[in-house]
Amino acid sequence: MAKTKQQNLANLKNKKQKADHLHIALTTKNYMIIGIGLAIIIVGYILMAPNSVDGFLPTIVAPIFLVIGYCVVIPIGILYKDNTEKELVASSDAPANAYKAPQNVTSNVKVSS
Repeated sequence: MAKTKQQNLANLKNKKQKADHLHIALTTKNYMIIGIGLAIIIVGYILMAPNSVDGFLPTIVAPIFLVIGYCVVIPIGILYKDNTEKELVASSDAPANAYKAPQNVTSNVKVSS
């Protein structure tokens, strides 16, 4: 019975770690891309406004703008990760005063031939 409690606690810790790993932090570049996507969507609806069945813009171009805005640009804006953010996270993981082993280390083990 004690083992199952320990396993349950371990599973809960793993789930919490996975939840922390899936966190999406949006930066200003993400918001700029999402804003561009919204502008494309607005242009698509404006082109669709004449409500003409025979027109080229409302029938062909406007749906293309809407699909590009909704299915391409907005998801890119949400999923985009900046390289500088990765570098900041990588540098903050290691403490500044972490021990670094010397590069030129000689061994005290003697090899007999």
